[in-house]
Amino acid sequence: MNKKNIIIFLTGLLILLLDQLTKFLIKQNFQLSHSTPIIKNILHVTYITNTGSAFGLFKGFNLFFVLFSVIVVVTIVYNLKKIKNNERLLQFSVGLLIGGTIGNLIDRLLYGAVVDFIDFRIWPVFNVADSAVTISIIMLIILLWKR
Repeated sequence: MNKKNIIIFLTGLLILLLDQLTKFLIKQNFQLSHSTPIIKNILHVTYITNTGSAFGLFKGFNLFFVLFSVIVVVTIVYNLKKIKNNERLLQFSVGLLIGGTIGNLIDRLLYGAVVDFIDFRIWPVFNVADSAVTISIIMLIILLWKR
């Protein structure tokens, strides 16, 4: 495995592990719909499930998102050879996308919905995988626009 793929793989693995660990801890320590303030009225930990996409959009389309996630991961793996060895930010962003996508895919396959828990009260409840995917998409748009 070359250095480029190691960066992508390790970034993805780190996000996947962090995502699944935090979701495991939430499921073990919270009842569904339970919320605990970390910073009152600003940041809460709220355990919910979501059959939609990131940030609660398109609820009820779990099967679609399972298929879409598989397509995303397969497409990324197929196109890894197009990423140049010196494109570190691109490698990092692709790792974020793979890790986040697989993190939520695991939830969908195991539980039929994604576990969400980060609640800023002014935004839909989300998780580590959602954050990684969102950051990755923003980075990819910027990086690929400059290409």
